[in-house]
Amino acid sequence: METLSPELLAFLVVFGFGAAFIDSVVGGGGLISLPALLWIGLPPHLALGTNKAAAVMGALASFATFVRSGRVNGWLIRRLFPLSLIGSAAGVLVVRQISPDVLRPLVVVMLAVVLVYSVLKKDWGRENRYHGMTRRMLLLSGCVAFSFGFYDGFFGPGTGSFLLFSFLLVGFDFLGAAANARALNFASNIAGVVMFGILGLIDFSYALPMGLSMIAGAWCGAHMALKKGTGYVRPLFIVMTTVLIGKQIIDLLK
Repeated sequence: METLSPELLAFLVVFGFGAAFIDSVVGGGGLISLPALLWIGLPPHLALGTNKAAAVMGALASFATFVRSGRVNGWLIRRLFPLSLIGSAAGVLVVRQISPDVLRPLVVVMLAVVLVYSVLKKDWGRENRYHGMTRRMLLLSGCVAFSFGFYDGFFGPGTGSFLLFSFLLVGFDFLGAAANARALNFASNIAGVVMFGILGLIDFSYALPMGLSMIAGAWCGAHMALKKGTGYVRPLFIVMTTVLIGKQIIDLLK
């Protein structure tokens, strides 16, 4: 492994911590960590794999924190977790055949719908109204878990927002939705790391220090969310979704 200079190491730690702090609650941390890896000179495909390897460490930390808090619905996640995992692996395989840029206009529209709905429904997600699932709703939730797992492996931007929004739709409050969304995002990250590793697209010299700082950032971010509650998660969700829309529009116009 390459020996990193103290300056580069500090750069990775700072950006990794910040990315994971945000990502642990509402997703979107890749908007910070991926550009940081590109800025220091990693080729795009290697940067994607390295970012995914680091991000999975932060995702594990936030997932574990939310599980210990009791905010993750174990019954539901045990059924959806494998579907998200399989979907992500399939997405990574398909992305080698089709350019993910074909999805970008659709993603902008979907994120805009999520944002408008969340802003207009001011009381939405303040209280937990989830009381279990019918067989039909569970089947639909399985399709959603697989689909967004596939999307995360195939393209990725906005996965955290879409998952959180989906859990809100079935009745969870913002904090519960964030906790369960992180569980499924962790599953899709695992599959992504395995596939990028098989393809030899991970530079562990950069992934390990950034990943360790992401563990700390995710732990702090998840604990902040648990401490502050829904009043903290909702505005952060709206801000990050807005930023994601702006980033996708800029990429479309290039």
